[in-house]
Amino acid sequence: NFLVYRHAWIVIFSGFFEPLFYLFSIGIGLGKLVGDVVGPTGEPISYAAFVAPALLGAAAMNGAVYESTFNIFFKLKYAKIYDAVLATPMAPGDIAIGEITWSLFRGALYATGFLVVMWIMGLMPSLWGLLAVPAALLLGFGFAAAGMAATSFMRSWQDFDLVQLVTLPLFLFSATFYPLSVYPEWLRWAAQLSPLYHGVVLIRSVTLGIFEWTMIYHVGFLVIMGVVGIVIAARRLEKLLLA
Repeated sequence: NFLVYRHAWIVIFSGFFEPLFYLFSIGIGLGKLVGDVVGPTGEPISYAAFVAPALLGAAAMNGAVYESTFNIFFKLKYAKIYDAVLATPMAPGDIAIGEITWSLFRGALYATGFLVVMWIMGLMPSLWGLLAVPAALLLGFGFAAAGMAATSFMRSWQDFDLVQLVTLPLFLFSATFYPLSVYPEWLRWAAQLSPLYHGVVLIRSVTLGIFEWTMIYHVGFLVIMGVVGIVIAARRLEKLLLA
């Protein structure tokens, strides 16, 4: 993966710019009109400071999802790279762990770059905000594992329309742009089932220097999502490659 991206490095950053543009246009532009919003503990914070951590999480999600879906599908169905890998002592589970680890690397690049932009713009009020990177990695772990598991069920490139169908609502309705309190009750419950929501809560909290015991719940959700995804991906690869 590293050798390939040395010659196509611009592809790595493609998913980084979309959340960044949202930050400039909505977080700053619309933020001038919105003013302050309610923060995680009820205190007022600027709209840009509210949106920026969520967009950092979205950047990590994009990096993990793109790497664990489109690229893995090509390697699996067309390049047949994994068939060659299995000629070595490696097992399907090793492939799954390796690809998910690379997806996390891409997600880490997105998160780190976005955090630097936040710091330059004065949207990281505390050094605790540095913990946003490991929080984003945890979010990326959940999405990378789930993405690879889902990719193992895909039959053609047309199936990837479903990826956008899933990630776009998650991006829009995971307390990304508005506090959860303004959602209708039914949408509030749905949003709390979103993996991105759990990542956004973690990243927003550490960025603002807020630590509560409920963060354990959000961490556990993403860890379980990642572990289940790895197990499914490994079993599916074993079925597809060793059948």
